[in-house]
Amino acid sequence: MGRVLGIDPGSRVTGWGVLEGDWGRTRCVASGTFRLGDGAAMGPRLKELHESLVRVIAEYAPEAVAVERVFVAKNADSALKLGHARGVILLTIEEAGLPMHEYSPAQVKKSVTGSGRAFKGQVGLLIRAILNLDHDPPEDAADALAIALTHQMLGGTKTLAELAGASWGRKKR
Repeated sequence: MGRVLGIDPGSRVTGWGVLEGDWGRTRCVASGTFRLGDGAAMGPRLKELHESLVRVIAEYAPEAVAVERVFVAKNADSALKLGHARGVILLTIEEAGLPMHEYSPAQVKKSVTGSGRAFKGQVGLLIRAILNLDHDPPEDAADALAIALTHQMLGGTKTLAELAGASWGRKKR
């Protein structure tokens, strides 16, 4: 599968992680966070997000990008800010000419932990174990690595049900 860049969008902190290889034989190339700050106005934060993402794409040359799909937030203002950041991320990916795949938070949690309702701490612990990391990545970076790992697991096209050979929701004939 090559290199996959996983991105956990945020308007204050965006996590990123680059994995290389195929599911089952993957390694972490790099990961980190873009700390965009609370006090800065939205325009400068979005510019910093764009420039930081351009640098990561140039340095690590991913072949595909996996992004967490936005969930419906309770706070409209937070959802709008997250939407702005996500728009910048999607535009940057498009400008780079990279294929982009989206995964829901529940898909990512289910892929990594086996439960779509796992708590964030479980994801980080399992990412460290699965990728044999010698440190605990920051929470947002661990989430981004989990998103990239989900893409590797699902191959960008398959659902968990297809991978498991399940026929959930279908009647047998």
